Amino acid sequence: MASEITYAEVKFKNARPAAVAEVPPETKKQEHHPQKYPPWLPWVISLLLFLVCLVLVALLVAPFFRTQHTVLQQKFTECHCILSALQGEEQGWICCPNGWKLFQKSCYYQSTDTMPWTESVQNCTGMGSQLVVINSKEEQAFLHNMLKQAARSINFYIGLHAEEVGQWQWLDQTPFNKTAAFWREKEPSNVEAEKCGVIHTMPEIHNWNDVRCEDHYRICEAAALTLTERPSS
Repeated sequence: MASEITYAEVKFKNARPAAVAEVPPETKKQEHHPQKYPPWLPWVISLLLFLVCLVLVALLVAPFFRTQHTVLQQKFTECHCILSALQGEEQGWICCPNGWKLFQKSCYYQSTDTMPWTESVQNCTGMGSQLVVINSKEEQAFLHNMLKQAARSINFYIGLHAEEVGQWQWLDQTPFNKTAAFWREKEPSNVEAEKCGVIHTMPEIHNWNDVRCEDHYRICEAAALTLTERPSS
């Protein structure tokens, strides 16, 4: 009996463990191979994410700004801007095309070539501007300082002319104020041959003169482009 018990114990140790349910081969094969997706699906997902980003930019960024469009903006694509206070407490960017100078809310172009009066008027108009109309002493001082940088003594057309001798008027029909003019000493001559107004590169701030409507340089002026923050709703 003892030997049988020992045999039985040995047999038990070497016996095969209790039967374990085995997964059929077909089932194992399915577990090791994940489900396949169409090859075009990642591209579709990427495209949808890109479109969502574009919509978010349009909804979150664009509504915060409004632009005051001007004719000048349609003529030029590259501008320089400064951050400035606009109306009341509102702040925004004031922009001028590259090569133009900013003063207050206007942009000024100082030509490097000469033209007769009529062509000068047309040239400024073609750029979405006009020959400069000077409305204040501050504007005159700005132009005076700008022209002091010229390399030599020359004339620049301004938007001032006379249909009749001595009857000076601005191109934009702004009333001409004789007491706020900046004629050189003993000018204007008020003669038939000199019916166009110029500003001269000279040290004195009173530097206007009447000249023949022949070839001269010119200063064009246009309203600046403004970009302001939209008020929150």
